[in-house]
Amino acid sequence: MQIEYWIIATSFLALIYAAILAYQIRKQKVQSKKAEEIAGHIHDGAMAFLNREYKILSIFVVIVSFVLWISPGLGYASSVSFLAGSIFSMLAGNIGMRIATRANVRTAEAVKESISKGLGISFSAGSVMGLSVVGLGLLGVTSLFLIFHDPNIIFAFGFGASSVALFARVGGGIYTKAADVGADLVGKVEAGIPEDDPRNPATIADNVGDNVGDVAGMGADLFESFVDSIIAVMALALAFNLVFGENAILLPLLLGATGIVAAIFGNLIIKFVKTKNIHTTLNLGIWGSSALMVVFAYFATKYTVVGEQVWGVFGSVIVGLVAGIVIGLATEYYTSDKNKPTMAVAEASKTGPATNIISGFSLGLMSTVVPILSIVTAIFLAYKFAGLFGIAISAVGMLSTLGITLASDAYGPVADNAAGIAEMAEFGQEARERAEKLDAVGNTTAAIGKGFAIGSAALTALILLISYGKAVGLETVNLISPQVVIGLFIGGLLPAVFSSLSMKAVGDAAAQMVQEVRRQFREIPGIMEGTAKPDYKRCIDISTTAALVKMIAPGLLAVLAPVIVGIFLGIEALAGLLAGAIVVGFLLAVVMANAGGAWDNAKKYIEAGNLGGKGSDAHRAAVVGDTVGDPFKDTSGPSLNILIKLMSIVSIVIAPLLLLI
Repeated sequence: MQIEYWIIATSFLALIYAAILAYQIRKQKVQSKKAEEIAGHIHDGAMAFLNREYKILSIFVVIVSFVLWISPGLGYASSVSFLAGSIFSMLAGNIGMRIATRANVRTAEAVKESISKGLGISFSAGSVMGLSVVGLGLLGVTSLFLIFHDPNIIFAFGFGASSVALFARVGGGIYTKAADVGADLVGKVEAGIPEDDPRNPATIADNVGDNVGDVAGMGADLFESFVDSIIAVMALALAFNLVFGENAILLPLLLGATGIVAAIFGNLIIKFVKTKNIHTTLNLGIWGSSALMVVFAYFATKYTVVGEQVWGVFGSVIVGLVAGIVIGLATEYYTSDKNKPTMAVAEASKTGPATNIISGFSLGLMSTVVPILSIVTAIFLAYKFAGLFGIAISAVGMLSTLGITLASDAYGPVADNAAGIAEMAEFGQEARERAEKLDAVGNTTAAIGKGFAIGSAALTALILLISYGKAVGLETVNLISPQVVIGLFIGGLLPAVFSSLSMKAVGDAAAQMVQEVRRQFREIPGIMEGTAKPDYKRCIDISTTAALVKMIAPGLLAVLAPVIVGIFLGIEALAGLLAGAIVVGFLLAVVMANAGGAWDNAKKYIEAGNLGGKGSDAHRAAVVGDTVGDPFKDTSGPSLNILIKLMSIVSIVIAPLLLLI
């Protein structure tokens, strides 16, 4: 039996296990009719948004598929690969969000009994997302390799995945943050009512946003990271087959397959090993999975790589895995409300919103040091161990346990929704607090997930840049060439313009939301007394329309910029553009993710009863800081990860066309 068929079987194992978890979740009964009704509104709003988003994306996908089909040097194979990547990415996001919007109410019911039961349901929902992403990604890449036998053609699969991911991330991020900012500014700051209070018209839209942004958006984001890194390594393995052996091309696929087994092992630990501390339980699963992956990586490397190169390649895999963990731990240090940096942001809130924002932004800038040093160390060591191929395989090593690291991130929005449902359905203070504890732990474990996402984006974009150079025959680039310098400046500019567009979109949509919530408080008598029902659907429609309209410009910027620069300024200028975008985009992504996380957790630190607690001047200042941080950490920041990879992969796909010009 060919190893490729074993890899495909493992991808089906991931999908089957995800289906079993989904069935177990749906089998849980919901006792409260009120909670079921609220969850129904959230599910319907999320699916309505996703369906409308996918209709728009389908038009884009069909047009690009046709253009690839008729383009010289590309043809039907690239078109088919692009179409497959787009469909699989949409499917991954759809599966994850469907189960998340079913698991939230069941988690809310479960925490009435115990926090561990709530963890079981919410983490299973996150695992459905994680295992669907790696299962579908591995299935798509391996199947196309069996059909075309050329990883350079499969780059178009990554192009499709990256395109969908960017629109999903930007659209979902605009949706969720418009609702979140609107709900907080009017509900918490102006009206003085609690978070997730059913009297707030933006509450349902806010909970819908958790799913479309943090579940579907994150899933699509890491789906494209996973497949892009695998495809890039396969292409480099083909170029270096005389050094590492003919079977080296299968190593990234084999690492993905063994990573699925390791992720399922970690999932079983979390499911069946009980500890008094849920954070400890999650860590046992994540670190257990990582330890098993180290063992698997050695045997996978020994099986596919020839001679003395085994240890160098294996060392590169471990370097990537360790770098991801270090970036994740650094992210946790800077953003956790248990540590001094975020406590300092909370302390700064005592003197108002301005000092809170200054402190949080300063933290974000300083937090770039460890991620940058981790990435450059990983690049140095991986290159020392196995050259360019070592750098490439380190990115796959960083994402090898994605099945469980993504689960640890995706379960957080489920727990967050559960806390909101518990509040709106009046489950009592204890249930609400248990759900909030789940969400708080989710924020901490999600920091590790975000670290892997940011780190893998930088390494994946770098190996895609190397792959672009090989595709157009650029062995070296002259840094003082005018074309290259122009490209560097344009590349550095693009993340700034992209961030501006996406943040302005959130600001404009949030302004509409604020006006609508104020209007309903003013014009619908009885809302504040609880005798009249707010118009939730109007707020959902505002977020949906704004997200779908305003996601188009940032998405097109990422796709068209490399094409325009490549055609009019040449292949060297495009190499400069990609290099400039990687450096600036990576730095901005870290700043925004960590500053936003710190502002969010500084607010939660005060809400836990510190520095005057809820309703204090410090709390009001922290809420303002949190609303500034919302588009930082959930819209622009994570979207930059996709931007730098998408521009690189577009450049690779159009390389045959550029060589003809």
